[in-house]
Amino acid sequence: MCDTRGEKGDNWYYSIYRGDHELIPNNDRENHTEQLQYTGFSGEYQCRAHIKGSTKASNKVSLTVSDKDVILETPASSLFEGESVTLGCRHRDPTKNKNAVFYKDGSAVEMDTNLQSQMMKNTVQVISDRSSSYMCKFGDEESEPIKLKTEPQPKAHLMDFPAEGNVTLSCSVTSSSSSGWKFFWYKGEKTSEPLTKQDAVLLSSGQITVSRGGVYWCRGGRGEPLYYTEYSHSVVTNRAVVSLQPNWPEIYSGETITLTCEIEDGGDTEWEYEWRTSSSTTPPKTREYTFKPSSGEDFWCLGVIKGGESSTKLSDVFTLTPSYNKPEPVLTVSPSWLSPGDSVTLNCRVKHPSAGWRFSWYKAVPKPSDNSYSYELLPDSTTGTEQDSYIVHGQTHTAGYVCRAGRGDPVYHTDYSQPQFVWSGDFGSSASLTVSPDRVQHFTSDSVSLSCEGNSTEWRVKRFTDGSHLRDCSISSWGTMTGPTCQMAEHWPSGVYWCESGTGEFSNAVNITLTYENIILLSPVSPVTEGRSVTLGCKLKTQNDIYNVVFYKNGKIIQNDTRKLIISAVSKSDEGFYKCKGDNSPQGWSVTSPESWMSVKSASRPENNPPFPVLLVVGLVGGVLLIILLLLFLLLCCYRKSKDSCFNRSQRSNQSPATDQDGSQHTGCASTLQGDVCHYESIKDTHETENGDVCHYESIKDTHETENDKSRDATYSVIELKNMRKDDEAHQNALYSTVEMASAADDNLTYAQVHTKMNAEKGK
Repeated sequence: MCDTRGEKGDNWYYSIYRGDHELIPNNDRENHTEQLQYTGFSGEYQCRAHIKGSTKASNKVSLTVSDKDVILETPASSLFEGESVTLGCRHRDPTKNKNAVFYKDGSAVEMDTNLQSQMMKNTVQVISDRSSSYMCKFGDEESEPIKLKTEPQPKAHLMDFPAEGNVTLSCSVTSSSSSGWKFFWYKGEKTSEPLTKQDAVLLSSGQITVSRGGVYWCRGGRGEPLYYTEYSHSVVTNRAVVSLQPNWPEIYSGETITLTCEIEDGGDTEWEYEWRTSSSTTPPKTREYTFKPSSGEDFWCLGVIKGGESSTKLSDVFTLTPSYNKPEPVLTVSPSWLSPGDSVTLNCRVKHPSAGWRFSWYKAVPKPSDNSYSYELLPDSTTGTEQDSYIVHGQTHTAGYVCRAGRGDPVYHTDYSQPQFVWSGDFGSSASLTVSPDRVQHFTSDSVSLSCEGNSTEWRVKRFTDGSHLRDCSISSWGTMTGPTCQMAEHWPSGVYWCESGTGEFSNAVNITLTYENIILLSPVSPVTEGRSVTLGCKLKTQNDIYNVVFYKNGKIIQNDTRKLIISAVSKSDEGFYKCKGDNSPQGWSVTSPESWMSVKSASRPENNPPFPVLLVVGLVGGVLLIILLLLFLLLCCYRKSKDSCFNRSQRSNQSPATDQDGSQHTGCASTLQGDVCHYESIKDTHETENGDVCHYESIKDTHETENDKSRDATYSVIELKNMRKDDEAHQNALYSTVEMASAADDNLTYAQVHTKMNAEKGK
């Protein structure tokens, strides 16, 4: 059948073609029946309608004539890519039309057992594509394989026909298979719901009438389930005068802007608008022209009263010159090196920062497989921030950050900034980097390797140098990546190095230096824990011996005439830049190493350890109790072995100071210092008892912490037990001679010592 779609009449003549061959010449019949008896009748068929010298051609249909008993039934007209289509299988003998099996590219097509009607009818529903071949079988008998004839997804075309008070929109689909379409209309956004009869006047399946104002789209759909065409271009039904909104200092190619045609003193009159440009561009007839400029262009506009022919004069020329280079923001981070728990401040800088930009902030996640990073939005950054700064709280390990800016609607985004990093020297739980040899400075002749360790099988070593260049060991000339290890080349650049894992983790970072000098400072790569000992050294490139070594901290001499600088208990005050200077012989030439920073980190205390004040109190109380017990024992011994109390003697000594054989005087108790805890400096007393024993108190010392001495955390008690007689004969009973108490700064324990001294009998 040849259908002229509503243009029927007595003057039409029709011809039918197979390929380019005319099978049926001009006749006035729309319908024609032809018996296709041979396989040679296979091919593409088309009809042509003629009237008064004009010819219209129909769409083409494909027919396949098979001499087999089984045929695959497919639509005669063309299909579109992705469109759903029903295939049928038919046997020449109707009694054998049972249990058809369909195949796609040689593999059986799974049938939906829930669709019994399809199975009963020996049909199957598939998604069309131009590359696949289909066939069907009844038992061992099979059809010819057929490839479906498909076309790309069509696009709907929308035209507007302004009329008084409204606009008629016409939607159509132009393709070789243009039958069966119904049309859907959209206003405002493509994602909106289709218009209904309440929104527009439906004139026919392809035309609607709408009131003025708004942006419209359309698209076609057919089949079950619906197969849609692409959306049409938009049609704007209102127009605008030449000014730029928003009026930013600089416009970039590709960002969306709006030109507005404003009619001066227009009052309440309804206007239509027309645009003129210096290029072949034809802007829509709208009051506001929203587009993405790609090149420099001049614009004019005029207003036409609705329903009439009167118009304003052309506006002054408006010249638009967009910048072709997409802006790239610059990100800075502070600080560059972390102390655990630091807050990190990110700043994103763009040209014309006040020109409507909002800023988005991202965490860079390593992707070693393709030498790139993926970006994860930081909290509260989904819609961007008006401020060009962002604070990351509680950052503990090495991390990378990225920013970008956006403005407008739809949002025009700048490029992403280059990743910037904040580094930590602390080892993380999931990734770590070690340097061999384990020092900051290296000679060019040293074999240096960087090794990654952690919960990953995929690693890359990254480097950041003073020139802000980010490089990868695996694709560089300064190193060779083998597994988790980067073996450095002879002339690798100084800089910050770290590992990145396939699981998206960063390791600790190290700042290592390659020197071409003949001397280096030997210093640790990683931060030193407070309270630990550290040794700095100085090394010559060509020999082991080095003379007249001088160490510097922050440019000032701190130690000389020694080959090593030993800090027994490192503190935060020891952080700084260190270097050394040395001679190759006692009277030789001097060379100075480069400077290197030594970092000190706070000592971490296990959570199950008691806090420091508890240890201090327990230690002091224990020490005091021990001293009291020993003093009581001392008094008891004196009382039992002397008729006269040692303290009576001591009282007499207080009345008149006692004098030893050497003439020295003994004080009962030294006076305390103003504001300090009582300090018993020395008590000495010697006297002879009736049985010939000598009670000799040589020294009792007790030093307690004062307000000015905050560093003493432990008490040492020393007691010496001495037994003496005048005639130096041995005596079986010991007397207590010395009690000493002192403080130490480095431990939280109380030490007590008791020494017993016996004078041997003469002759032994």
